[in-house]
Amino acid sequence: MAYQPFFNFSTFQLFNPLIYDQQILRILTAVGDRGVHVQVLSKHVYNMNSSLFFIPDLHEIHEYVQQYLLRNSKSPQSLIESTGKRGYYRLNTAHSADARQLVLQFREEKNEDVKEESVEHDYSLDLFSDLL
Repeated sequence: MAYQPFFNFSTFQLFNPLIYDQQILRILTAVGDRGVHVQVLSKHVYNMNSSLFFIPDLHEIHEYVQQYLLRNSKSPQSLIESTGKRGYYRLNTAHSADARQLVLQFREEKNEDVKEESVEHDYSLDLFSDLL
């Protein structure tokens, strides 16, 4: 009798579009006004979701990122806009209040992380200070 695993990882996929959406917006916030190419954005989302136990399908993530960017860049007041170069997108901070709010929120979160890290002090003993 051949071994049959209880759980088949090839059919199991962790696809959570809300997490992907949030990751896309974080990356677009980080790159700023210069924008980012769709392929690079897809690879960043892929790397953010890859782990030792789960490797997502890069092609599926790329298709999702493309659809997300196209869906959210249709109108002039949309959250995302094209930079003018083919395949490059950025947040539409000039015409979208939601995009400006996202930039502020992500900057505040980033500043809080930096403040927490700077509070830590190194109180360890230097064992080799007498040898110098």
